[in-house]
Amino acid sequence: MRAAEMFDQGRRQSGVAAELGVSAQAVSKWHRAWSAGEREAMAGAGRAGRMRKLSDERLAEVETELMKGPRANGFATEMWTLARVAEVIDRVTGVRYSVTQTGTILRDGLGWSRQRPARKAAERDDEAIEE
Repeated sequence: MRAAEMFDQGRRQSGVAAELGVSAQAVSKWHRAWSAGEREAMAGAGRAGRMRKLSDERLAEVETELMKGPRANGFATEMWTLARVAEVIDRVTGVRYSVTQTGTILRDGLGWSRQRPARKAAERDDEAIEE
């Protein structure tokens, strides 16, 4: 029904698809139904795509655990990897994700971005200046 409201406002199909996070094909189907005055057909469409495995509350639990840091979660170093995050998600929620899915959860679900450790210059003893 949100799509119908957006069509009523004159929004383009591509904008509706982007804002609602659905495929162009789904929006095209909805637009045909809307154009034909079949709002009931649109209402029965339900949610597009798969249901999420983690609710917002469970995702918040995962983030709380991640904020404690890798060492507090039993890892040897203070660096998060996607595999480690996936392990924490599994431990906290019982839901297993692939490394790729874990990256999507961090980016889209939690708003985290990919970080890389700063490189340190390697000091070389053979370049020392002798007096």
